[in-house]
Amino acid sequence: MKRFFKAAAVCCALTLSACSSRKNDTVTPPDGKLDKCTLRFSWWGGDDRHKATLDAISLWNKKHPDITITPEYGGWDGWTEKVSAQIKSGTEPDIMQINYDWLISMSENGSRFYDLENLDSFLDLSGYDDEILSFGRADGRLSALTISVSGRSLFYNSDVFRSLGAEYPKTWTDLAALGKSFGAEGLYPLDLDIQSGGTAWYLAVVYIQQKTGKEFITHDGKLGFSVDDISDALKFYKSLEEDHVIRTVRTRTDEDGNAALYQSSEFIDGRVAGVLEWGSAVGKYESVLPDGVLEAGPLLADESGNTGGWLIKPTLLYAVSGNTKYPDEAAAFVDFLVNDEECAELLGTTRGIPASKKAAATLEKSGKLSGLAKECDDILSAADTSTISPYMELPRMKEFYNTAIESVSYGTADTDTAARQMYGSITDYLEKIRK
Repeated sequence: MKRFFKAAAVCCALTLSACSSRKNDTVTPPDGKLDKCTLRFSWWGGDDRHKATLDAISLWNKKHPDITITPEYGGWDGWTEKVSAQIKSGTEPDIMQINYDWLISMSENGSRFYDLENLDSFLDLSGYDDEILSFGRADGRLSALTISVSGRSLFYNSDVFRSLGAEYPKTWTDLAALGKSFGAEGLYPLDLDIQSGGTAWYLAVVYIQQKTGKEFITHDGKLGFSVDDISDALKFYKSLEEDHVIRTVRTRTDEDGNAALYQSSEFIDGRVAGVLEWGSAVGKYESVLPDGVLEAGPLLADESGNTGGWLIKPTLLYAVSGNTKYPDEAAAFVDFLVNDEECAELLGTTRGIPASKKAAATLEKSGKLSGLAKECDDILSAADTSTISPYMELPRMKEFYNTAIESVSYGTADTDTAARQMYGSITDYLEKIRK
């Protein structure tokens, strides 16, 4: 599955000269083909993504005064539940930014989203490789269009590390050792959450996958870890707390409440000096620190330098509701988002490095195909990554992870007990939803 990420990482490099020499060839429907209407478009993200997207919508509304786009946006926490309720009641927006697992959890294998290949008169897909398009396919339908392909990587507050004379960790052993020097100053080199982002369990999965070569959840929705593997993952997490690498769940809750880490004074003031985040979303952390302070660090490896176990996925996708009254108009707006040169300039890398060759070529030509999102992609493309199973990110699955992490952190269950409970819950749930 690693080849998917390689294709995404190099797609613009293979086609830049061809794309950059062409004028913007966004699909322009014949006059009279589109109706006057108002369409709703929803997305989640941080302030950087919100501003860029609102600017892009303003540009669209100026270019297409007969088709008004109404924005609906917010932060990630609670967003899945909101959109799920909308889809169940048939009140979802016409165009949506969606997550990879939503093709399973919200749309009956994509059937509730419009088949985008039936809208090719208004949506130009020529700038996408087949491998990239395959991420949005479900039961033979192109139910969603990949915006970017990336993974989670480690980012650090360079000012804090330099003040302590510390280097970014390269191995798991290096990470554990940082806890002592940072702890002596009342600081933490990293933070992991157990909320909807689920980075605590994510890093534990990477550690065990790298150690064992096993896949946590297979792409056909089966559990690949044993009870012992899950127990070892929970022991790894607990060791990070005990070594003062990360805050305990109780400490994080007491200090941050329900605030996202990038909005927390603990991160902004540098007491927490590292974060595990998607390359497509790191801008929200970068924006709250002085320019150039947040830097990308290496992926953690074992002592032999093995970087296996790290994961990539289509970070975001666009989908058109199967209930929309204006599928052609919605497709034209999606085409604008992924192919229009001016729109690409406005959106930049706020959703990661564009999978669209046209958008990537535009950013390369203007010197905007850079920054932490690009660095993250370069780091991941050089590693032995694999593609995450969409089943791993289902909301119910995250509840199982967080319950186990929380019980181990608070000491209400030992790692073996928590592992048996998680194993049973996941096995039963996956068996149920695969039927």
